Amino acid sequence: MTNPLVIAVDGGGSKTDVALVRGNGEALALVRGPSSHAHHVGVEGSLDVIAGLLDEALADAQLASSDGAFAEVAAFTLAGADSPADEEALTAAAKARGWSSRTIVLNDTFAILRAGTTRGWGVAITCGAGINCVGVAPDGRHARFPSLGWISGDWGGGFDLGKDAVFAAARSEDGRGPRTSLERVVPAYFGLATPTELAEAMHYGRVPQRRVIELAPLVLAEAQADPVAAEIVSHLADEVVALARVALTRLDLANEPVEVLLGGGVLQDVDGDLLAAINAGLAEIGSQITVRPTASPAIIGAALIGLDELGADDDTQKRLRRELGAAFARLDGVPDSGRSNGG
Repeated sequence: MTNPLVIAVDGGGSKTDVALVRGNGEALALVRGPSSHAHHVGVEGSLDVIAGLLDEALADAQLASSDGAFAEVAAFTLAGADSPADEEALTAAAKARGWSSRTIVLNDTFAILRAGTTRGWGVAITCGAGINCVGVAPDGRHARFPSLGWISGDWGGGFDLGKDAVFAAARSEDGRGPRTSLERVVPAYFGLATPTELAEAMHYGRVPQRRVIELAPLVLAEAQADPVAAEIVSHLADEVVALARVALTRLDLANEPVEVLLGGGVLQDVDGDLLAAINAGLAEIGSQITVRPTASPAIIGAALIGLDELGADDDTQKRLRRELGAAFARLDGVPDSGRSNGG
């Protein structure tokens, strides 16, 4: 193939992005759909979600699929690929679909790292529905975490932020905890008047408990003036620092000039007090650690992983960042102001 097709998938706990790109960096299509997290929908359910989006992307690109492999490489960066067993199961299932000649399945945190740097190594932390971290050393060694939620010691995704906000709102209302603006804004988000009304609505299923993930931006906003919300956000900063510290220590990088990249829906555009707290915490670990949000979305990282498999040069990678970054900005409904300029 002189200009092979690459399938790129970034599958998270709340949404899935699928892109089709050419080996020369041309972005052909980018579509979005629901979560493809295998821990929630199963391995085959995850691939079913991706299959539907892939059909949509092929239609947008005016390409026809075939019974055989129609892409040279498929790069899947998936939130459910948290362990070697997960990766093996998802890889086998993806290969069985017959979409590509070569198949790569990695945790979605690798997409954050690849999107944010051209070095190929460093530490990346993704905070979307859940939280995870991966570290890659210059010699190729990895530092990973199970990322199975509270059973593996995790706290810090959008779900945890929202859950703690509901908890704090309820205790503010009945006096068990300090007063907080969350008492008012949390139930109001769901069109309700009080935390008690929200608790009853969640208990009886009128408001799915999973929707607390939607409260994460509200918590970050309230933290500017409300001490209780600020404490929740401070907890998040501590968790980000703890993950990075362990990854850096395992890889002997704490005293090296290393980048820590932040991504996912909660950290993608982090700034202000939260970023300052993360910076301060990591500065105590090593003076040469640089912390920044990824300038590019994770789907660009997934696509670059696919292009890496083809040996793409710098100009090809820059074209991919530019074109897919612009497509993402249109899909996300935000101005394309530097999102495509990562690394």
